[in-house]
Amino acid sequence: MNQYDRKADAVRRLLDGGAPPSAPPELYEEAVRRGSRMLRRRNALRRLLWLLLLAAAIAFVVWASVEQPWVEPPSETTPPLTRW
Repeated sequence: MNQYDRKADAVRRLLDGGAPPSAPPELYEEAVRRGSRMLRRRNALRRLLWLLLLAAAIAFVVWASVEQPWVEPPSETTPPLTRW
């Protein structure tokens, strides 16, 4: 018997076994409480990341406007004198 046949037999036994046992009633409330807490944390983290991204973009714009990296810096050496 290969692994596929064993898995198929296990599934057949589960399906033939009848109705699954019912879950305890307090399990639903616990799942809802944990799920809502996870959603709140996820939303707070998402907002924090967007805020960090916005702060980084503003910092970059301020740096670029002050530093002006697109402007060529003045030459620090004099060009060679070729015509005398």
